[in-house]
Amino acid sequence: MGSTSGLASEQGKQPLFSFGVISDVQYADIPDGYSFIGVPRYYQHSIQVLQRAVQKWNNHGMLKFVINFGDIVDGKCPRDESLNAVKKVTNEFGKFNGPIYHMIVPLDGLNNPKTLEALEFLRSKNPNSEKNSPEGLLGLQRRFLMFNGAVGKNRWNDPGVSSPEALLWNYDEVMNVIHRYNCVKVCLSGHDHKGGYSIDSHGIHHKSFEAALECPPGTDSFGYIEVYDNRLMLFGTDRMESTDMSFSP
Repeated sequence: MGSTSGLASEQGKQPLFSFGVISDVQYADIPDGYSFIGVPRYYQHSIQVLQRAVQKWNNHGMLKFVINFGDIVDGKCPRDESLNAVKKVTNEFGKFNGPIYHMIVPLDGLNNPKTLEALEFLRSKNPNSEKNSPEGLLGLQRRFLMFNGAVGKNRWNDPGVSSPEALLWNYDEVMNVIHRYNCVKVCLSGHDHKGGYSIDSHGIHHKSFEAALECPPGTDSFGYIEVYDNRLMLFGTDRMESTDMSFSP
């Protein structure tokens, strides 16, 4: 599936299981535009990236499930169109031949009935389920933006892998909890669109996925992960960087 940057499956060894990954499709039925810091966003093309991802995942044939690491709807999506936007994206995910797990995040303007309806619709699609300006905020303080949150918002990013604007508000408290236990080997996340990778002081791998939303026409960003007892191997396509995350079992 696309470029693997020299990665290869462990010779003669089958993975325990494999699963697909994609992040930040972030659709809105509006013309292409820019983020608040001026990075281009390709709303219509992000759906095409998702369509190609689903086709590749289905062709793989051995993926147990797919995880969508949010965000599904862009903050610039008109509130009255949020439900339609969610349905359009989840309809494309629904073409995958297996379970899809959506990392639900706070959509823009949760006090809006249409947005709440969209959120409830998205929750129902999970197989395991029942703008603030950064000016004046410096360094890690830039995590205190309205599109972030605290624990419970699925924003478990590490300061070595994510820009300050994309950090969990109380990331330090969350990291303290993670570091108490030897069973945590890898933390995967979306939200920080440029993507990143680091290993922290406790040997835990942190990987943030490159956003589908910021793929110019002709490029992609998705992949799949092979899980072994001593490593996770991310095989990325195009802008999603392949990564070998080895650890002690």
